[in-house]
Amino acid sequence: MKKQIVINHTKHEIRIALVENSIVSEIFYERVKNKSVVGNIYKGKILKVLPGMESAFIDIGLEKAAFLYVDDIRNDSLQEDCDPDDHSNNNGNGNSNGQPTRDRQKKQNISSLIQEGQDIMVQVSKGPIGTKGARVTCNVTIPGRNLVFMPHVNNVGVSRQIRDERERSRLRKIVSSSKPDDAGFIVRTVACERSEDEFKNDIEYLTSNWADVEKKFRTYRAPAMLYEDLNLTFRTIRDMLSHAVDSFIIDDEYEYEKIKKYLTTYLPQYANKLKYFRHKASIFDAFGVTKEIDKALSRKVWLKSGGHLVFDQAEALTAIDVNTGRFTGSNNHEDTILTTNVEAAIEIVHQLKLRDIGGIIIIDFIDMETLENRQKVYNTLKRELKRDKARTKVLPISEIGLVEMTRKRNRENLGRFLRTVCPYCDGTARIVSPATTIYEIYQEITRLAKDSYTPHNLLIGIHPDVAEYFEIEELDTFRMMERQIKGNISLQTSEKYHHTQYEILEN
Repeated sequence: MKKQIVINHTKHEIRIALVENSIVSEIFYERVKNKSVVGNIYKGKILKVLPGMESAFIDIGLEKAAFLYVDDIRNDSLQEDCDPDDHSNNNGNGNSNGQPTRDRQKKQNISSLIQEGQDIMVQVSKGPIGTKGARVTCNVTIPGRNLVFMPHVNNVGVSRQIRDERERSRLRKIVSSSKPDDAGFIVRTVACERSEDEFKNDIEYLTSNWADVEKKFRTYRAPAMLYEDLNLTFRTIRDMLSHAVDSFIIDDEYEYEKIKKYLTTYLPQYANKLKYFRHKASIFDAFGVTKEIDKALSRKVWLKSGGHLVFDQAEALTAIDVNTGRFTGSNNHEDTILTTNVEAAIEIVHQLKLRDIGGIIIIDFIDMETLENRQKVYNTLKRELKRDKARTKVLPISEIGLVEMTRKRNRENLGRFLRTVCPYCDGTARIVSPATTIYEIYQEITRLAKDSYTPHNLLIGIHPDVAEYFEIEELDTFRMMERQIKGNISLQTSEKYHHTQYEILEN
């Protein structure tokens, strides 16, 4: 599989696309004025403890208070110096091979663990989404190129993606012999076949960062940032650049030189993969990313067969409807439905990744008569989801063709990041019809006609579409309004009026 990382870098935002076999599989955005806070470590102050919800709100210096759940609290997290003898195995991100500390914490009320007004060290595990503040955890981790550092854990884990048992054993042995006694590490997938010196350098870098975090926690006043994660470009280098990537292409010369210097110094084996995009055309246009973004923002997505998908998003639920559309297929109606559903299952997973849709997802496949066909579609969906990094849970297709699934989301999805709520429809995707606007005008004219002084000539300013509806569908209503005022009414059309707006003036 040919894999390319395409970066559009400007002063105000960074856009990154992962292109696999000429198909855009993932898109990432970061804006200078709205940088991601996921991974940042803060010294926060506990604002409010909610025993009934087993949670607390923490002031970490962001616009909205962060949310801390009881399972993410460490018993020693309030101490100015984290206790090195506490060897709990929860790293806060599900990568540890050990068991979390939930059994211990279930026996305690949140009020016995933390109190309002106290300082606490937390890390953002999930950024602000919509109206919700960031979610934080006390189980701090610091990612490096080859390792993830866990200061509160004393064990070594290896990524499940490294399946060779001999290599897993070698990696665990190297890290175990090189790490400090009071810290834990997870070996990342990209660390496969790395040398002992590379791990030692990573360990030294990460433990140095942690020492700096501890020093700041002791000296800074809450709320304060103790550690800031890399920007999107360098996070991508750290997390995605590997031998599987064929090229790493960027369109900003200054950033290109900076990345080139970094790769030459620290990752020389990847330096030749970096390319500078010199063309005048947009890099996203050249690699077909712009078209994919437009597609990901559309409610309707067409399938190659002629069928289509319809995406409808609510606050915590996304409904996806599968339709045959223009596709007639073969003479066998069931085969046509199966072909459409299989193609839809593949495209749905692609769109979930592209749009980064999370939460509850309901897929309404076209009804299939046989259990065998339903199983084929379900197996296709499961197979495609294995390629998705996000954690998912899928229930089998029901008899009426519905699939219920969940997908973990850690950031604002693409649609909500790039768009804002319509000030007219307030996110309902509906506005009042021309007829409704006309009847509102009629009611206003009726009220005017009852006044002691009623002008006999009126001018109504409206949108051209409403005026057209007036003249074609509601001409009788127009004449009734003229009879009410015993005069003449003129229409003045202008695009400056929204469909729901109108203005009544004396003429």
